[in-house]
Amino acid sequence: MWVLLLPEVGDSRERWRALVPRFEYLLDDLTAEREEALRARSGPPLARLAWLVLRYGRTGELARKLPDWASLFAQVQADAEGAEHLVVVIRYLVWIGDASVHTAARRVLHSVLDEQRAEELMGSWAEEMIERGLQQGLERGLQQGLAKGREEGLQQGLSRGRAEDVLRILTARGVLVDEAARQRILTCSDVSRLDRWFDRALNATTLSDVLDGPA
Repeated sequence: MWVLLLPEVGDSRERWRALVPRFEYLLDDLTAEREEALRARSGPPLARLAWLVLRYGRTGELARKLPDWASLFAQVQADAEGAEHLVVVIRYLVWIGDASVHTAARRVLHSVLDEQRAEELMGSWAEEMIERGLQQGLERGLQQGLAKGREEGLQQGLSRGRAEDVLRILTARGVLVDEAARQRILTCSDVSRLDRWFDRALNATTLSDVLDGPA
């Protein structure tokens, strides 16, 4: 059975504040650390390499720094799961780095791995690059398609609305419009021509007063 305990009159706030959960967070600002300090931190080689890559990943110094970390790459590779860890690091470098970063990372890999293993990892690198290129191409294509679709939709909406205006005016003026002429007006996509027909329809008494001649 559950019993609800209510605070007694006169209880201090501190008594109940002690029962309220309190959370804290630690902020490790890598951008404020020097390279030497990050390399001197305690922790496995993968952690120190990750700190360095994150510290310089968004700067123009990354390509120049990577060769200096070859020993850390080698230590990561020597771990039991070193190959998997290197793949993670490479994937990050592919996504955030430019061509100079890619070239520097390739050289580091060849300096710490045998030829076959380096090429295997470079194969996964190539797959990442292809995937990245496809994704970027798809995004650009979608953006261009949406922009083109909006423009075409706006143009079609304008021409359709103006065509219906022409027909309404002709109907109001008692001008007979056969089905062929109706379809010609409704399917016209030239807004300037529709504007011309609209102006003529305001004073037209016959269909020939409006249209430019036979279709």
